[in-house]
Amino acid sequence: MDETTVRRKPTIRDVAAAAGVSRGTVSRVINGGHWVSPDARSAVEDAIRRTGYTANHAARSLATGRSGSLAFLLTEPQHLLFQDPTFALLLRGAAEALAQRSMTLVLLVAGTPAERAGVATFVGAGHVDGVLLISSHEADPLVEQLLEAGVPTVCCGIPLGHEANVPTVSVDEIGSAREMTRYLRAQGHRRIAMIAGPHDTPGGRFRLVGFEEEMGADFDRALVEEGDYSQESGAVAMTRLLERATDIDAVFAASDLMAAGAIAALRKAGLRVPEDIAVAGFDDSGLAATHEPPLTTMRQPWERLSEEMVSLLLDVIAGGHPQPITLPTTLVVRDSA
Repeated sequence: MDETTVRRKPTIRDVAAAAGVSRGTVSRVINGGHWVSPDARSAVEDAIRRTGYTANHAARSLATGRSGSLAFLLTEPQHLLFQDPTFALLLRGAAEALAQRSMTLVLLVAGTPAERAGVATFVGAGHVDGVLLISSHEADPLVEQLLEAGVPTVCCGIPLGHEANVPTVSVDEIGSAREMTRYLRAQGHRRIAMIAGPHDTPGGRFRLVGFEEEMGADFDRALVEEGDYSQESGAVAMTRLLERATDIDAVFAASDLMAAGAIAALRKAGLRVPEDIAVAGFDDSGLAATHEPPLTTMRQPWERLSEEMVSLLLDVIAGGHPQPITLPTTLVVRDSA
């Protein structure tokens, strides 16, 4: 075969020439996009598509000491990855954010002591450049292990007990819960119950704080039950609430799955939603819009959460000390309340 018929693999030099920028600018875009103007980034990304350039990850790893990959670490039982749609949304968003940077996402699940030990060894050995910690529990030793190993880590939600040590991207949990509670009260509801998440998680703790603050003198501890964010736990919690109180006129669940479980329990008890009891959730992860009745809920900005986490983690890896990011939620009113 004549060597002129062999198509040469595009290089960074080719991309730089096509984009009209320096090779250094191309390198910065490929390695995370720090200190690059939006116009230059757009020009480089367009040039990469036009030239068909692909990064030599092996060479880059040898040169930089980095793997070019980040870990999506879920510290929950494996089945929740498939049952809870919020994790799938975050996973998809993180994968898309890394694909735009020619990086790889590694999925890790650590819901048991054996899995946590394996993950700590894998991550500590440098197989990934950093960790996107998607869920955390207050007593979970894995956060401490990541910190002790010097692994760059960013947490989705405030890691209880490590608030000052780990950069975070979270929603305004307290403010969001207050807004939903305020909405329910504005609809005339007074005996409002809450199905909170686990108290050792940021969503479980701070959404309850917001609910209690907004209820003020009307807050009744007897109208609070705790679930684990699953639909089954929402049904169990609702059944317990009905056993203790017959005058509940609204329920605020800390997840859409628990709200769906609560509605199932109410129907089993012969009660109508929203005619007898209004029900509201939290997340708007897809279930809320398709549920019958459709759920009133607080919508989390899923794509932005993932994008901000990836950007923040790359900043940490590059030696930065980023400030925590708090994102707003949106009240979405549907038929259930």
